Amino acid sequence: MEILFSTNPTRKANAVVIGVYKDRIFSKQADELDQKSQGALSKALKSAEFKGLKDNALLLSALYGIDTDYVLVVGLGDKESIDEKQLYTLGGRIVGQLRKTSVTHAEIRLEDIEARHVSLAETSGKIALGSLLRDWRFDKYRTTIKEEDKPKLTQLSFIVKDAAAAKAAFEPLKKLSDGIFLTREVVSEPPNVIYPETLAEKAKELSKLGVKVEILNEKQMKALGMGALLGVGQGSIRESQLAVMQWQGGNKNDQPLAFIGKGVTFDTGGISLKPAANMDEMKADMGGAAVVMGLMKALAGRKAAINAVGVIGIVENMPSGSAQRPGDIVTTMSGQTIEVLNTDAEGRLVLADALWYTQDRFKPQLMVNLATLTGAIVVALGHEYAGLFSNNDELAERLSAAGEKMEEKLWRLPLHENYNKDIDSDVADVKNISSGRGAGSITAAQFLERFVNKMPWAHLDIAGVTWSSKDLALSRKGATAFGVRLLNCFIQDYYENQA
Repeated sequence: MEILFSTNPTRKANAVVIGVYKDRIFSKQADELDQKSQGALSKALKSAEFKGLKDNALLLSALYGIDTDYVLVVGLGDKESIDEKQLYTLGGRIVGQLRKTSVTHAEIRLEDIEARHVSLAETSGKIALGSLLRDWRFDKYRTTIKEEDKPKLTQLSFIVKDAAAAKAAFEPLKKLSDGIFLTREVVSEPPNVIYPETLAEKAKELSKLGVKVEILNEKQMKALGMGALLGVGQGSIRESQLAVMQWQGGNKNDQPLAFIGKGVTFDTGGISLKPAANMDEMKADMGGAAVVMGLMKALAGRKAAINAVGVIGIVENMPSGSAQRPGDIVTTMSGQTIEVLNTDAEGRLVLADALWYTQDRFKPQLMVNLATLTGAIVVALGHEYAGLFSNNDELAERLSAAGEKMEEKLWRLPLHENYNKDIDSDVADVKNISSGRGAGSITAAQFLERFVNKMPWAHLDIAGVTWSSKDLALSRKGATAFGVRLLNCFIQDYYENQA
C-alpha cells in the first residue's frame, strides 16, 4: 500500500476519513464536511448513536453533497488524552474498516489531531505506520484467493498543511515498518523454507544496509566451546549457525547495546517429543531471532545514531539417531556444565552460549534477549503481556516504559537466588529444567542469568505474543513482530538521543 502526503488531493479518492471526538465534538475537517453536506453528517451520526469513543468507527456511503463513495468517521475519544499509541491503533482501525469495502484510494483528513508529546508533523506519519502494520498480509503461498478476500486498498493520501515535513517525519517510521515486516515474514515462512542456513542467509542480506554480518558454522562454534547450542541441533540434518550482526551508527569507541535471539527454526521437542497437536506452530520458535533481525534492519534503515549488535543462535531441534538424549551433559562456552533432562527445554541451551559469547566478545553496555521460551509464561500472562526478567532495575523500568508507549506490554516477574535450588544438578553445574512444576518461566530465566556474567541484562519471554490466533489492532492473524517497535523506542528514548 502506498502512503502519500499532500497539501491538496492529487487524485480523486473514493473514500474520505475524518475524526470525531467524544460526545460528537467535530474535528475541524469533520466540521467542514458537515457543512458541505448541509448537516447530513451530523444527522447520520446522531441516528447511528455514534458517540466518538476511541474504538468507534462508522462507515457512511453516498453522503449528500460529498463527492466520494464512502465517508469513514473514526472516533477519537477524549481530545485531551490522545497519545502516541492511540495514533498507531487509529491507523490500524482505519485500514481494518476500509478493507471491508471496495475502496482503492482513501483520503485521510486528520491533521488537526493534537496528541501528547507528538508534533503535528509527526501525527500523520504515526497514523500511517499503524495503517501499514495492519495492512500487511502473508499471501505468498496462496495460489487462489477469493475475490472478496483480495486486497483492494492501494493508496492512502494524508492531506496536511506541510506535506514535506510530514513526509520527512514518516521516513524513519517507514524504515521501522521494513524491519517489522522482515520479522513477520521469516516467522510466517514454513520450516521447509526457513531453517538454520536460510535464516542465516536472510541475516546476511542486512549487509546491503551497512550491517556487518558474520556467520559462524558448527566447526567455529565447536572451537569456541559452544556445546549447549550445538547439542540442540545435533539431531538435525541442518547445520546450526550463529549469526552476528553489527550496526555502527554511533561513535567508534562507544560500547554497543546487545540484542540476542533464540532462533529454533523448528522445535519438535527432540527426543522429548512434543504432542502432534499444534506442532506446526513450532515454526515460530525462532521468533526471538526474527525480532533481533527486524530490529537491526530498522536501525540500519533509519541510520540510527547508536552502536548495536545482534546475535542469534539458529538451530533445528529434531529427533534422530544422533539427537541429544535426556541425561546428556554438555559443556558451555562459559565452562559451566548442563545436565539435559528434557530436550524440549532447548531454547535456554541455545541462549546460554549466545549470551556468553556476546558479553565475552563485545563487552556491551547491556544485553536484552528475546525468546519464545516457555509455555508457562502463557499460563501466567496469556497473550496480552510478554514476561520481563532482569538483574537491573533501571533497564527493566526503561523496557517497561517503552512497552507501554508502543502498546507492546511487559510484565516483570522476579529473579531470586532461592529459585536456584530448583535447577541445581546432582551431576553437573545446572540442569535445564526445574525439579517441580511451579515457576517454570522464572526458573528458565534464572538459568539464563548464570550466563550473563553479571552484566546488565533483561530477558523477554515472548512465547504468548509472537503469534496471534486472531486479528489485532496492528496486525492480522499470524506473526505480530512483538518487540521490534518496543526495542526501537527503548533505543531512541534512552540511548540514541543521549549520544
